[in-house]
Amino acid sequence: MFDNICKFLVENFSSDFANWLLGKSLTFTKLSPSELSLEPIHADALILLEAEEVVLHLEFQTQPKSDIPFRMIDYRLRVYRRFPLKEMHQVVIYLRQSNSELAQQTTFVLEKTRHEFDVIRLWEQPTSLFLQYPGLLPLAVLSQTSNRVGTLQQVAQEIVKISDQRVQNNVAASAFILAGLVLEKDIIQQVLRRELMQESVTYQASVEEGRAEGLAKGLAKGRAEGRAEGRAEGIQEGIQEGIQEGIRSVAANLLREGLTIEMVARVTGLSVYVVQQLANSINDGGE
Repeated sequence: MFDNICKFLVENFSSDFANWLLGKSLTFTKLSPSELSLEPIHADALILLEAEEVVLHLEFQTQPKSDIPFRMIDYRLRVYRRFPLKEMHQVVIYLRQSNSELAQQTTFVLEKTRHEFDVIRLWEQPTSLFLQYPGLLPLAVLSQTSNRVGTLQQVAQEIVKISDQRVQNNVAASAFILAGLVLEKDIIQQVLRRELMQESVTYQASVEEGRAEGLAKGLAKGRAEGRAEGRAEGIQEGIQEGIQEGIRSVAANLLREGLTIEMVARVTGLSVYVVQQLANSINDGGE
């Protein structure tokens, strides 16, 4: 799951990753492993991006693996065979802190053959690096910070500034899932929901709609019952209904962007059953 989220981020925010890893903005297209060889390639956590003069090879790992150095030289040679004149940057990015010596390996050595690649251990990286670009925000909580909850709050505040609602939703969903590597789910939900839902356009619109509906319900109920409590209760019910409708709207957007039903359920707090019903409605041409 974490690998898929990282792939999603790189493929949708490739220029942000290029600025971070290469120090310059480049336009990348996805390079399929099948283009490099007739034989199938083990593509666990593999991301290959191609620009005019460079190929960027990224592998995200939660745990170090002994075969990583061989895989790096293997892919380097495959790319050279296909694009002999292109420069290639290879980076292994470790997400979860590890004391294993494998996480320190940056070379493959076999007799007189030596190949080097870059390794980034996120827990050693300054948090400020990941607060500069939308596509990197979900990685910030995994960086070198002594206050992960505070960092997640910073991330939420930056996500709120993203004007495109779908981009905002996708970055928030990715931040929610990756934060699960270092924080408890309940804490993540409290921080992201409070910070994002209270400031997001979707939430504000839902609350306003809910207030209007609640006011109408409250007035009707108040007239029927002849007391102010009925009006207040109706308003509160309307607000809650509006908020729930806003959450369903966010869930529908995430489904349209390709996130799995399980991921959407985790991010929004809706049940898997409800999200499945939303997905069925979208597939049928509904929501």
